[in-house]
Amino acid sequence: MKRIAVIDGQGGGIGALIIKALREAFGEGVEILALGTNSTATAAMMKARANKGATGENAIVWNSARVDCIAGPLSIVLSNGMLGELTPRMAEAISSSPARRFLLPINQEGVEIVGMQKEPLPHMIEKLILSLEEELHV
Repeated sequence: MKRIAVIDGQGGGIGALIIKALREAFGEGVEILALGTNSTATAAMMKARANKGATGENAIVWNSARVDCIAGPLSIVLSNGMLGELTPRMAEAISSSPARRFLLPINQEGVEIVGMQKEPLPHMIEKLILSLEEELHV
């Protein structure tokens, strides 16, 4: 069974939306691990029906290398992202992970991805699911 880590911080709203969409697309055919930078984010993602959840720097560092795919907002690979919740060690672990990463280009950190079309979050999540379906050969 493929393992997908969904990483989010602050209130966990984006991660929860990703997990809901993953459950609709894959049902129980994938294991979803909710990794929050704080307990509020982890709790929100667990309510969205993740299989397991863990919180904090060590949980994110440890699990980033042990999943097949990682999904979340772009800020999970930016040191000090999410108003400082995303530590440099977390960003390094996610960026260096052998897992395939699927990042939503949400501009919350003052980083502009040139050439990307601005789209509503639900459209970006639909594209994320299509990309994961292709990656997982579903």
